Amino acid sequence: MHDDDPGGKPRVLISNRQAQPLDDEALLTLARETLIGEGLVEAELSISFVEDSEIEDLHVRYMHEPGPTDVLSFPLDGVDGVGIRVLGDVVIAPAVAGRNNPGDPDGELRLLLVHGILHLLGYDHEDDEEKDEMWSRQERYLGVVAP
Repeated sequence: MHDDDPGGKPRVLISNRQAQPLDDEALLTLARETLIGEGLVEAELSISFVEDSEIEDLHVRYMHEPGPTDVLSFPLDGVDGVGIRVLGDVVIAPAVAGRNNPGDPDGELRLLLVHGILHLLGYDHEDDEEKDEMWSRQERYLGVVAP
């Protein structure tokens, strides 16, 4: 796990456990911008990029649903020893993202990252009103309209 700027705030830890090339710096920047936009500077977030098999295992174990998925969020929302809010973990499968949007796999990764972070912060899309709010925030941080 690494944080390209250990002094940067909010703190974003990235673990890349899969084979596809990623623009770690751009994803790190997007995660920080999203957290700052949500008013969370004194916060820590963990992001893992994993193979299909790992996210499938998590999907079955925690969501009780078969097959791989593209993104999962695991909220912790605790406070560490120095007062930093520990938000939790976002787990993304880049290969699944690429299959979801073969024309723009990088854009899909960015969408999934923001989507996963917003889930950690309590946003959801179970009804139309919640969905509108979440999609509006995704659009704000990505500059594109999500389907």
